[in-house]
Amino acid sequence: MTTVLEATDLGKRYRHKWALSDCTLSIPQGHVVGLVGPNGSGKSTLLNLAAGLLAPSAGRLDVLGGTPARDATALGRVGFVAQEPPVYSAFSVRDHLRLGAHLNPRWGAELAEHRVEDLGLDPSQRAGKLSSGQRAQLALTLAIAKRPELLLLDEPVASLDPLARREFLQILMETVADQDVSIVLSSHLVSDIERVCDYLIVLADSRVQLAGDVDELVSSHHRLIGSRRDPAGYPANQEVIDASHTDRQSSLIVRSHGPVLEEAWTIEPVSLEDLVLAYMARGKHPRSGHHFDGEVTE
Repeated sequence: MTTVLEATDLGKRYRHKWALSDCTLSIPQGHVVGLVGPNGSGKSTLLNLAAGLLAPSAGRLDVLGGTPARDATALGRVGFVAQEPPVYSAFSVRDHLRLGAHLNPRWGAELAEHRVEDLGLDPSQRAGKLSSGQRAQLALTLAIAKRPELLLLDEPVASLDPLARREFLQILMETVADQDVSIVLSSHLVSDIERVCDYLIVLADSRVQLAGDVDELVSSHHRLIGSRRDPAGYPANQEVIDASHTDRQSSLIVRSHGPVLEEAWTIEPVSLEDLVLAYMARGKHPRSGHHFDGEVTE
């Protein structure tokens, strides 16, 4: 399987604090990857490393088979849109397109012009006068018109209203359909990840907690509900990811490595949001194997 990003024991340290550590993952080509995690988990650091804006403090990172931002050719193969859209307030929309054409040898001028027209942007309008949604769409247009092989998006819809967010994601999906591009989308919004992504990476505590195909991950996890019990009473062939308890009942989110053979447990499917929150919680409070925290939580 061809990969677009390969990290081995990757780490980035700022003074005495590791923003990303022991990061080992492989992102396959041709996917829309959702990158989720709490603030400070290392999402932006990973994307900035992949874009070549940061150098790693430890480990190895290969992007599209080489070192990120090694030369102009490598830069042209990767598109990057930061959370604050990288546009110049004093430049008009037309100025941005001209700059993009000047800086990128693979520039798709017709693609960029059609995208601006479809968005209803005035080419003479300065970027500083555009709405936040329009600036985000302009930044995405510039990144797409580079014709990258890998497109990195760092929470580009975080400040957008629901309508602008939906329009942004719609254009993103059109790009996937029209171009041979792999995408990594960082977001706090699981609903957006569920709408457009087919591959998931969960970061927490600056480490990768989970990575894989979305459908496979969801189908391999379940919620088990039964009478309250200690870990010795948990069903076999199940990796307990998270557990909560009332006075009488235990509720477990498990990764199944075999069937649940005990009839005492009620088995329910989990949503993608359930899955993400369980692994984020495990990253915040690491536990190994079965666990029982002794606390009563609702």
